[in-house]
Amino acid sequence: MAKGTRVRSTSPPDGGWGWMIVAGCFLVTICTRAVTRCISIFFVEFQSYFTQDYAQTAWIHSIVDCVTMLCAPLGSVVSNHLSCQVGIMLGGLLASTGLILGSFATSLKHLYLTLGVLTGLGFALCYSPAIAMVGKYFSRRKALAYGIAMSGSGIGTFILAPVVQLLIEQFSWRGALLILGGFVLNLCVCGALMRPITLKEDQTTPEQNHVCRTEKQDFKRVSLCSTWTKKWGQTCLCCSLQQEYSFLLMSDFVVPLFVYLVPYALSVGVSHQQAAFLMSILGVIDIVGNITFGWLTDRRCLKNYQYVCYLFAVGLDGLCYLCLPMLQSLPLLVPFSCTFGYFDGAYVTLIPVVTAEIVGTTSLSSALGVVYFLHAVPYLVSPPIAGWLVDTTGSYTAAFLLCGFSMIFSSVLLGFARLVKKMKKTQLRFLAKESDPKLQLWTNGSVAYSVARELDHKDEQSVALALCNIS
Repeated sequence: MAKGTRVRSTSPPDGGWGWMIVAGCFLVTICTRAVTRCISIFFVEFQSYFTQDYAQTAWIHSIVDCVTMLCAPLGSVVSNHLSCQVGIMLGGLLASTGLILGSFATSLKHLYLTLGVLTGLGFALCYSPAIAMVGKYFSRRKALAYGIAMSGSGIGTFILAPVVQLLIEQFSWRGALLILGGFVLNLCVCGALMRPITLKEDQTTPEQNHVCRTEKQDFKRVSLCSTWTKKWGQTCLCCSLQQEYSFLLMSDFVVPLFVYLVPYALSVGVSHQQAAFLMSILGVIDIVGNITFGWLTDRRCLKNYQYVCYLFAVGLDGLCYLCLPMLQSLPLLVPFSCTFGYFDGAYVTLIPVVTAEIVGTTSLSSALGVVYFLHAVPYLVSPPIAGWLVDTTGSYTAAFLLCGFSMIFSSVLLGFARLVKKMKKTQLRFLAKESDPKLQLWTNGSVAYSVARELDHKDEQSVALALCNIS
């Protein structure tokens, strides 16, 4: 569907067809993230069939995740210039082709190209555009809508994990990949549900840009009279630039090691079915985390603290990984799957919510593309590094400790960045208050910019003259 056939300009409906968008995004997360998680079930099969070590086999899962995140900006470009529908349908075809071709692979290199690159590229074209569409249709209940949509990853993992294990036992890993390739074609159906919508803020953006340019020119004129005002203008510009690019900090240093949960369970004596069951438990609790955390952070008492809740969830996920080496039986691994699954679902739900809070709905698709793009490096290197640690040390302890400390470090780093940002905004308010009573500081979330209240041309000249006298 071309841009000319978009729905007329409106405010986010917070319902209506928006629930169909949520359903479509729900199915997209099943076909992308849940299928990616279930690739870890093939880990032992690939390792034994191709007689390769942990590190070489782990590259398959790494490449899928890395390409999905690395090409996320490409998905945003396709959806912005063509439509979300075209992007998701094209991605579904590519992902299905990769899985089907992967079923005929004769070496790990073939799987790198088909199951890794081609399928990952297809997932990239689907994932971030579908998530961004939910943000366009919801405002007041955005966190809940994202919680429901992102729960597809958990529900899909819960259903697909035992099914994929059964398919491997019945049809071998080749037959299982072939069937998954047909299943992923449902992404084309999901794409058909993504009806485009044009919001009011999309049309007012050029006008707002003109206002911003006018304000910058005003600051330049005033700065000729006062070096202090020049410093104030530079402070405002720094805050504006920080606002534009602060969403880049959302890409934390998370090291995803879902690929090693099943092999680790097998190494401590858990059976294949029980190991797959652990993934299913993780998927179910992931659903609970998606929906309940989304609902909770939409409440009035927590709505202004969604960023803090995000950091809290990431930090607790890291703490779970630190405890994992001490859990060496099924009764102990079940609580890990429950705790980790809940907070994993919680922080994944809040990624688009907090990003939308920072950049707004208009730029959400592009911002999410960049956020997921910056996730690509840890997704690419962490499983092979963990595999190298397993091969070198002969245990999973070092790998899980690295993962846990990385997640905790990312949470602390983002919290520190938020604190510095608040301190700068407080300083800007103080400077604005001292400059002139008519210059008021307005805030929009984390945006900070100055506006002159009802000043005509004569008022601007008088303010400039007054500031010159002060200096």
